[in-house]
Amino acid sequence: MKEKLFHKIEKWLGNRTSLFLIVVAVFIQSIFFFFISLNNVYTETYDLQRFATANTTIRSPVTIENEAETERKTREAVQQIGDRYSISEQVNNERIGYSEEIFDAVLALDEEEEEAGTEEETENNGEEAAKLTAEEKIDRLRQVLSEDIVLEVSADAFRTLINQPTEEVEKAQKLFIASVEEVMDNGVRTENLETAKVNVQEEIKYSELDPVLKDVLIEFSNFIVTENSFFDLEATNEARKIAASNVDPEMIKAGEIIVSEGQVITNEIYEQLRLVGLLDGERNFYPVIGLILLLIILGSVSVVEINKLANRGTMNKRVLAALLTISIIVVTLMKVVSFYSTDSNQLFYIMPIAMGALLLKLFISERLAIIMAGVYAIIGTVIFNGLIPGALNIEAGIYFFFSQLAGIIFFPQVKDRLAILRAGLGIILVNILTVLLFLFLSFEKYTLIDFVLNSSYGLVSAFLAAVLTIGLLPFFETGLGILSDTKLLQLSSPNQPLLKKLLVEAPGTYHHSVMVANISETACEAIGANGLLARVGAYYHDIGKTVRPQFFIENQLSNRNPHDRMDPKESAKIIISHPYDGVDMLKENKLPKEVIEIAKSHHGTSLLKFFYYKEKKKDPDVQEKEFRYPGPKPKTKESAVISICDSVEAAVRSLSEPTEEKIEEIVSAIMNDRIADGQLDESPLTLTELKVIQRTICDSLKGFFHSRIQYPNREEK
Repeated sequence: MKEKLFHKIEKWLGNRTSLFLIVVAVFIQSIFFFFISLNNVYTETYDLQRFATANTTIRSPVTIENEAETERKTREAVQQIGDRYSISEQVNNERIGYSEEIFDAVLALDEEEEEAGTEEETENNGEEAAKLTAEEKIDRLRQVLSEDIVLEVSADAFRTLINQPTEEVEKAQKLFIASVEEVMDNGVRTENLETAKVNVQEEIKYSELDPVLKDVLIEFSNFIVTENSFFDLEATNEARKIAASNVDPEMIKAGEIIVSEGQVITNEIYEQLRLVGLLDGERNFYPVIGLILLLIILGSVSVVEINKLANRGTMNKRVLAALLTISIIVVTLMKVVSFYSTDSNQLFYIMPIAMGALLLKLFISERLAIIMAGVYAIIGTVIFNGLIPGALNIEAGIYFFFSQLAGIIFFPQVKDRLAILRAGLGIILVNILTVLLFLFLSFEKYTLIDFVLNSSYGLVSAFLAAVLTIGLLPFFETGLGILSDTKLLQLSSPNQPLLKKLLVEAPGTYHHSVMVANISETACEAIGANGLLARVGAYYHDIGKTVRPQFFIENQLSNRNPHDRMDPKESAKIIISHPYDGVDMLKENKLPKEVIEIAKSHHGTSLLKFFYYKEKKKDPDVQEKEFRYPGPKPKTKESAVISICDSVEAAVRSLSEPTEEKIEEIVSAIMNDRIADGQLDESPLTLTELKVIQRTICDSLKGFFHSRIQYPNREEK
């Protein structure tokens, strides 16, 4: 009971320690990201004076409105709007009415006189009707015309007009009214009144009328043409408002050159530098806060995801170191490429970003690779922002994420190192499609050379990602001791020296190891553990038996067993030593720690019951600990599964007639015994997973030990 309590406390402390290490690793990663991308959000400030000469070209770090310049442009636009005038239709109608009234009165007088001349004298006098004199006509006109006309038009003008033939008067009427209407419709203001009169008079002068009649019309024009266009305050204000609203804000765009090297810093330039914050570092504080918040969010996501892996037992210090190293390599490469990337030459397309996803999937897990792909893509939007604080290169982020996602998708299972190159072909396809996507979405026109050049960047990116992944594998496998699937595939080859040694010196153990490997791999894959690691661990778990192979029953070709003539304690000592002899051999041959741990713990602290009970017959007071393996107990899912499969396979093999019922009974008994003996206490296996393991092992053993047809011998035939 005390031992279990101690184990729980130790496990709790281990979980807390693991979380602490994860937080520390992610914190270091975030600090690195911070300093790498700091200059992308923090702009340099300058100590400049007015009218000095700039010793470098300075660009705006932000997009901001130059309010003073916008106000100046608005003021100029408003000032350019002249006063608005409205034409009075009342004045127009009045003046045209006066003109028509004069000519209509004269024509009416002529018509009246003409009618009177055609009538014969009455029978009373027998004489013709006397015609009206000119003065009488003028008096008649003054009686019928408006007072304004009578006051302004002279008698001489009337006299001349009434003395003209009717046709000339009508012609003069049409010309005069048309000229007046044209001028009045254009608007007559005080300042252009004389010009308007002159325009009418010019029309009259160049007409074909009698000169005397022209003079009369000119006199009429001085009276008729008058102001009809007056200042309109409401229209003027409305026009000025429209002009002000049509003024575009004067913007200083991010990346825009404010002053070039060698240029004199004028007052206008100095104010622009002050406006964008290049003379005062106060503005730089806010982008840094934004970067910190971004890294906190990304770091929190990373901690949660890595902690999930730690809870499943797939995370340790070396894996954390690998994750940190991969992040440093990927982001450093981003920074280096960003130094040479410009708006016209977008070299971020050439960034071998998929390398990070390939390595993470290879060494850790696919899920973490996807999470970190998003993290790297977001960091890339900051690093490739052209050193413009507040700007994010979304195009680069999308390209990076798609490229990494392609690497994860097209790298489903590692068969050999060529699988990485095959994944590179898929990355090439996705990279080129993403590049073309951006080109087609752009409003800019691109030539065929642009398409070929940018597509070639995507091809180079995928190629470099595959090559760098293959090149970095030995560093992680040897330098950091990370176990990859490619390394496991190499170790599973029958041509490995230790496996050859096992096959030659202990063929029975070799066959037993192969059987355990097949069962263990199937069981591990059923519960989501690393089946390939289980297979390789099973191959090497009994390598220590090659030290004294004849002492193990599977290698004894004859019925003579050396243990029959030995003391049980001595026999137990030999049997118990084989895991640790194997550990020494594996260390000597520099096999991965995971494989060594499986070999060391596959018997845990289990009891050698056969020799224990044999000794107990002679010595009832014998201590169990003398016949128990010193451990340690299995601490991973893979080592726990191998420890179960090792015992089960040996037990089932000992059956003379392994029926399905017997197989299930033995598997159930061995697993219950392991659980009762506490051999699985330190492993992360759950009861649900143990049930899955039991069912999978039974299915596998039934397939291996199925019943066969008994062929008759020659005598029976």
